Amino acid sequence: MLKLTLKPGDFIDIGSEIKVVFSGGSANNIHLLVDAPKELNIARSAAGKKTRKNPYYRETGISAEAQKEITNILMREKRKQSAQAGAV
Repeated sequence: MLKLTLKPGDFIDIGSEIKVVFSGGSANNIHLLVDAPKELNIARSAAGKKTRKNPYYRETGISAEAQKEITNILMREKRKQSAQAGAV
């Protein structure tokens, strides 16, 4: 493993197609910019470990008819907003 001391703006090249730029940091964080081909999968070590609870959920205890009416109301409002945005 290679340990480097970098200043903001310093970079390292990995092969001919990958560049990692140190762009600074604060407190307990560092900021890196990774320039690599789109085909290359880049994932940080914490990826997949933390699972966030989905903020959207299906209401329970509401009849199917009431859910359908709520959906219709939301769709009408969305169409109104789109029409107003197009008129401006």
